[in-house]
Amino acid sequence: MANSTVQRFLGGPPTAVFLRLLFVSLVVGALLVWLDIRPIEIFNALQRFVNRLWQMGWGAVRDVVQYVIAGAVIVVPVWLVMRLFNMRGAK
Repeated sequence: MANSTVQRFLGGPPTAVFLRLLFVSLVVGALLVWLDIRPIEIFNALQRFVNRLWQMGWGAVRDVVQYVIAGAVIVVPVWLVMRLFNMRGAK
């Protein structure tokens, strides 16, 4: 029962999930090196972003909403297409 709960939480057997994560981490890491992006730069940019939002006050809320809308313009259509393809394949 516990193994089933763990597998359901992870989305598969722990070893298989670990190997998939290892492979994806390798690919993403190689891509980041190729693009000359360092993980610490990502964390620093996120910290600057949060600090800027904090300092801006209510203007930050407007900016966050704009970021969400800008991201949703890309994310929602991609999600919808993926859902449609998954529904078609499930029949």
